[in-house]
Amino acid sequence: MKDFKYLAAFSIPLMALIGLYLKGHWVWATPIYTFVCIPVLEVLFPIDNTNLEQDEVESKLKRKVFDWLLYLNLPIVYGILMYGLYSVGNHNLRIYELIGLIFSTGIVLGVNGINVGHELGHRQNTNERFIGKALLLPSFYMHFYIEHNHGHHLHAATPEDPATARFNQSVYSFWFTSTTRQYFNAWRIQKTLLKRNNHRFVSINNDMLWYSVLHICYAFVVFVIFGKTALLFAILAGISGFVLLETVNYIEHYGLLRHKTKSGRYERVKEMHSWNSNHVIGRIVLYELTRHSDHHFKSSKKYQILDCHDQSPQMPFGYPTSMVLSLIPPLWFRIMNKRVPKAMILS
Repeated sequence: MKDFKYLAAFSIPLMALIGLYLKGHWVWATPIYTFVCIPVLEVLFPIDNTNLEQDEVESKLKRKVFDWLLYLNLPIVYGILMYGLYSVGNHNLRIYELIGLIFSTGIVLGVNGINVGHELGHRQNTNERFIGKALLLPSFYMHFYIEHNHGHHLHAATPEDPATARFNQSVYSFWFTSTTRQYFNAWRIQKTLLKRNNHRFVSINNDMLWYSVLHICYAFVVFVIFGKTALLFAILAGISGFVLLETVNYIEHYGLLRHKTKSGRYERVKEMHSWNSNHVIGRIVLYELTRHSDHHFKSSKKYQILDCHDQSPQMPFGYPTSMVLSLIPPLWFRIMNKRVPKAMILS
């Protein structure tokens, strides 16, 4: 039964569903649950830094339930999205209701959409990658697949990586620098891949071109079926989703730096180049994303077998709580700056 603990990740879309159905002040249930209730639970529940034994690892890798728990996010995310679009397009919502539904849907798109899309984007199976990319579509962030896999994992914890926050950089500054640099980096990576394989820019092999077309088609279909208010809802919910992702990116590598070797290249990514958190609630609702150090150490490892490493810098709180703290830069700097190893500060 312990395998089904990740069902708790569906509590976020469940809260969004409740808000969509009841409306009124209930539309704010998801933000309150995500950024108030979960952080409180993280404080109350004990930290678990244990790792699996080898026989347990082999057993968990054989169980398809862990994969299906990810696949289920596809109908759930799109179901919530369609319900939200229908509600906005067919009801006269008050402004506070519309804003609440935008944030609620955006949280689902970020946690159950982009986060799960990130996990599946590292898989070798074509169908799993397809599901992963489909989960990125509603947030207008399909380029994340290219930049993350071909850029971030190569350049993490270096100045060349837009998804690594510099020491004393605020999360608000990071939102702008990370989103813009990642997008243009994705195009540069795509051009390099096309050139390496002797493909033309305008070709079926240009994924970035396809992603742009899909984003436009998605927005057009929303407008035609649900109307202009729903289109605005879809755009703002998508932005909320990827801003949530970038807030996670901000805390994952904040201030950390890989040093250059005598050859002029950066040292390989080690366990010490990502912030780790063993707070159980954040681990569960984010599908072990909080064990980010091990994910970078070996990106092909599935979420259910990720380890905790003693060498990894440890966050004083879970990821959900840390995301809230990052929104108050003076408090974030006061708590986190003293934890960044002085020899690794990325400034």
